[in-house]
Amino acid sequence: MTTGLHLPGEHTPEPGAHEAGRQALHDDIGTRSSVITARAAATFDPVGRSVATARSFVRDTLQGWGFTDIIDDAVVLTSELVTNAVVHAGTAAEVLCLRSEDAVRIEVADRYPEREIPLQQSAVNMGSPDREGGRGLQLCAALAGNWGVEYSPTHKRVWFQLDLPARSVGTRSAGPTLPPDVLPLADGRVRVGVVQIDRAGSISAWNDDAEDLFGYPADQVTGKPLTDLAAWPHTPGISTGIAEALQLSRWEGSYGIRSSDGRVTPVYASHLRVRDADGEPSTVCLLVRDHERAVLQTPLRANGTDSGSGGSQEAGAADPFEVFIGSPAPDDLDGLLQRTVERARDMLDGDAAFLLLATDDETELEVRASTGLPSARQRFARVPVEAGPGRYGSARMPAVHEDLTVVPGAVPLLGSTGMRSVVTVPLKVEGRLTGSLGVAAEGPGRYSNEEALRLQFAADRIALAVESARLGELERLRRGSLSFLVEASDLLAGTLDRDQTLALMAQMTVPTLATWCAVYTIADQASDPYLSYVLHEDEERIDGLKALLSRIAPPDPVPTPGARIWNAPATAAHEAALRTSMRSLDLGETPRLGSGVGTTLATASAVGGETVVLPLVARNRVIGMLTLGKPTDEHFRQEILELAEDLSRRAALALDNARLYSERTAISQSLQRSLLPPELPQVPNVEVEVIYRAAGEGNEVGGDFYDLFPIRDGAYGFAIGDVCGTGPEAAAVTGLARHALRLLAREGFGGPAVLERLNSAILDEGARSRFLTLLYGELWPQEDGSAVLKVVCAGHPLPLRLRQDGSVEPAAEPQPLLGVMDDLELYEQTVTLDPGDVLLCVTDGVTERREGTRMLGDDGLTEVLTTCTGLTAGAVAARVMRAVERFASDAPSDDMAILAMRVPGLHTD
Repeated sequence: MTTGLHLPGEHTPEPGAHEAGRQALHDDIGTRSSVITARAAATFDPVGRSVATARSFVRDTLQGWGFTDIIDDAVVLTSELVTNAVVHAGTAAEVLCLRSEDAVRIEVADRYPEREIPLQQSAVNMGSPDREGGRGLQLCAALAGNWGVEYSPTHKRVWFQLDLPARSVGTRSAGPTLPPDVLPLADGRVRVGVVQIDRAGSISAWNDDAEDLFGYPADQVTGKPLTDLAAWPHTPGISTGIAEALQLSRWEGSYGIRSSDGRVTPVYASHLRVRDADGEPSTVCLLVRDHERAVLQTPLRANGTDSGSGGSQEAGAADPFEVFIGSPAPDDLDGLLQRTVERARDMLDGDAAFLLLATDDETELEVRASTGLPSARQRFARVPVEAGPGRYGSARMPAVHEDLTVVPGAVPLLGSTGMRSVVTVPLKVEGRLTGSLGVAAEGPGRYSNEEALRLQFAADRIALAVESARLGELERLRRGSLSFLVEASDLLAGTLDRDQTLALMAQMTVPTLATWCAVYTIADQASDPYLSYVLHEDEERIDGLKALLSRIAPPDPVPTPGARIWNAPATAAHEAALRTSMRSLDLGETPRLGSGVGTTLATASAVGGETVVLPLVARNRVIGMLTLGKPTDEHFRQEILELAEDLSRRAALALDNARLYSERTAISQSLQRSLLPPELPQVPNVEVEVIYRAAGEGNEVGGDFYDLFPIRDGAYGFAIGDVCGTGPEAAAVTGLARHALRLLAREGFGGPAVLERLNSAILDEGARSRFLTLLYGELWPQEDGSAVLKVVCAGHPLPLRLRQDGSVEPAAEPQPLLGVMDDLELYEQTVTLDPGDVLLCVTDGVTERREGTRMLGDDGLTEVLTTCTGLTAGAVAARVMRAVERFASDAPSDDMAILAMRVPGLHTD
């Protein structure tokens, strides 16, 4: 079915016959008002169920316009005409409703053209009422003020017009006089909260009765979204939410409002979409306590009032099934179930009604719709199918309980609700239990087997439609679940950071699966669970929620798969709310939004619903718990818990991978830091500066290394080297070389002897050995301000000496590298640094810096060094590093080390 609704001021021109229809309406009304104030259109497929859907469409349209006096006649005529179109003509039916101030015109068009001239429209005798055809036109002649048939080459349109009855001002509708004991119950004065919601969904008006009902003064709620207060029974992506309901032209139903004391007040609401003189739309919400719903609820028609007079089996003379279902489309499960319980309650004159759907294994029933019950009986609460022994303890059989006080626990859903008599019947499809429908009353002995038969008949007629809609919803949910899990897996696989993984876990569950989430982690088997991350869909409540959870013991780390109920948060929240309320009463305070009292109550409301815990199990070990919560009196549906369980398994593995990565990274970094020398010693009259860069992500140490250490009084050893390769293997040889150099030098060996013994140690490593280039030297600061160096350059880039006049020259000669040959004959060279001279030592990562085919090389390094005359050792090292980084745009692929030593001038520095 396709529908379109146009309100006043939103006309769109209809082509062809629709324009003619409007003109005909104007002509027929004559001197009466000829202004069309609203229109509604719908198209129905050529199937039998379209007849019932068309009746519901016309009924709801006229009821929304307030024309209840003509609904019955309009529905009867529409049923006949749509039956002719979709059943007899076998084509789609187009229904158009046109509204004026004094009349309503309804057109039914099909795509079965006829050329023959129809009977004169003024004829009232069309033959016997028992004839097969023609009864639709006969009814039009009998019931409608004006009617007619229009033909075109492609369409046939039958229309009828019903005049609105003239009524005195204030006369709308009336009901029979009833005895006082059957009148609706009201606690004292009936309060009707009037709340106006603007285009953006925020509260713009709040009357005194609303303040009495919910405890908030107008200035505390004006400007705030209604969604902050509404406890809407809604599953994301499945059913209509409050934001959608506020956009409808008219809506009636039950939901909850979070009061200032933190609890949810069940209300019955009537929404009406209006606009002001400037055309600005808003929604007026009338709210009463749910048990006073009769004040607002639209009166229901009696059985058989929408009957047709033939045409198809779905349009029988008295069809309780169609009267019972009402108007929701078959695939709108939430609307269908809610309308079902409301009609069931009214059909048996009950005080409450409920409908439960069976889980896949048929062991439990989930509350999916209820009316007249306390808010604790919200959707998705679960009860067992077999509640007790005997046929009356099972939801698989019809049952009538005359007094629940005699058999307490027979209907677990009604415990502590005040209901005493109840009738329940199963919903079955092909012999399989799909749900249960019940109606309850506060008085005993209200129902007998006759009521059970009536309710069972209605349940049998609606069971298939409910199951079809449920399967459609389940398929949509499963498709959404697959997409959700794929996206979640991609996000979790994209990080190895523990804190980011925790944040992703919470952000994926809130608000898609739960209102709030807390993640507990366990460091090891001997540690207690620790609250690691908390998230709430309302950011202002995160701190209060974290404080509340910190005061209670964490859940037990049970490895059993699946979700389990955790009552501690709700208990603590209710106790905190009670203490805060009592303290505010003692102090004479009024709870207000945003105040300390209001924040505590809001937190209690947010945490006071169902809370479940899912274990985070990875590699056969519980590493934490994922805790999901709902606001006050809300429950999780089974499909959401199954989705959360799938997510928890993926999240647990991702969190454990992040833990392992963090641990190994910490170990690696600790070992790498141990390979670096400690703080460099202060050398008298010599400036020393080192810059070190290890190649590769996460590496602090590579194949390049440096060291500067005291050997004995007045003597210092220094080294800079490069192990073949990068990464951990090269770093292992680095550690061997650096520690061996210190040990051998302090044993009194000279430079050549130190390197020869280091060469033997490297070769002793066998297959793990790597060749090594090394510049090693000993430094003696002199009293005259100079410094004497003895150096050995074993296969390493030569050190460069910068004199005060700007000249640069090598300070040593090349000799064989280490780790290749057994017998080495090395010698040392003596260099004297005069005041102002600089000795620059680098690894080949500096000289072999490349940009395409260009390489910095020894000449490029020499050129940079000539510009460093008069600079300190730190400035020299920094200028060389900047030159290396600017030489190429790519990140360095090799380790780099720069060691600069300078003898300050006696008077110039």
